[in-house]
Amino acid sequence: MTAVAMELTPRQRTWSAFRRNPLGMASGGLLLLLALVAICAPLIAPFPEGYGADTSQPPSAAHWFGTDDIGQDVFAQVVWGTRVSMAVGVSASVLAIVIGLLIGVSAAYFRRLDTPLGVLVDLSLSLPVLPLMILVAALAGPSVRTLIVVIALFSWPEVARVVRSQALAIVPMPFVSAAKVVGGSALWIVRTHLLPGVIPVVGVSVVLTTSRAVLAEAGLSFLGLGDPNSWSWGTILHKAQQSGSLASAWWTTLFPSLAILLLVLSTTLLSVAYNDARDHRSNS
Repeated sequence: MTAVAMELTPRQRTWSAFRRNPLGMASGGLLLLLALVAICAPLIAPFPEGYGADTSQPPSAAHWFGTDDIGQDVFAQVVWGTRVSMAVGVSASVLAIVIGLLIGVSAAYFRRLDTPLGVLVDLSLSLPVLPLMILVAALAGPSVRTLIVVIALFSWPEVARVVRSQALAIVPMPFVSAAKVVGGSALWIVRTHLLPGVIPVVGVSVVLTTSRAVLAEAGLSFLGLGDPNSWSWGTILHKAQQSGSLASAWWTTLFPSLAILLLVLSTTLLSVAYNDARDHRSNS
């Protein structure tokens, strides 16, 4: 290891290793592009509504992604669908991360809570997630808020398990014992020592949970449980299925499916690259 590498902090070494991974950088750039499309949707394409004269037209210079059975531009649908799909994915991921973080850290630090919380996590992981998601979303009614809450409630157990395992490795550390000896409160120890120690794992969980949330949203919306007044990638597929365009107009399903594939693939590659960059032993 060179003298310059030894002077770098762990965060700087992680970033330096990550920058040398072309797949990681490309995946991060693609996610940034999708986020910009979601934010700038009104500047990219008009909101798809009403009826158009050009119905079921294949991709052309006038309509890059073609049109659907009522003449709406599929490119505009995908652009505006990016906004809702990304918003649902990120919001559900953040909510799931907060719940999983609280439960995982509590189980690791407060040993009396470890067994009951562990049973809760194991029970949640053993449940048939998709049927329960469909049931809860159907009972609560189709809306973006419902999708966010439902997806988050079924996504936090995996986060909690990962956070707990990481926090268990930190609790026996000498600096945690020293903090207890000097009279540090449990809240102060958790905030000062445990949370900074599990943040790297949480960073990976945010990326992976977001991709799973987008997939869950697409599946629920495809089944007609999404908000009928907004566009998402799953809603585009649902309306194509309802109109019978799945077989007759391939472009109505190809492009939203590609958007879902690109997001899931980029988040997966980004998480792999980040994990590799965090392994300083392999980068030394």
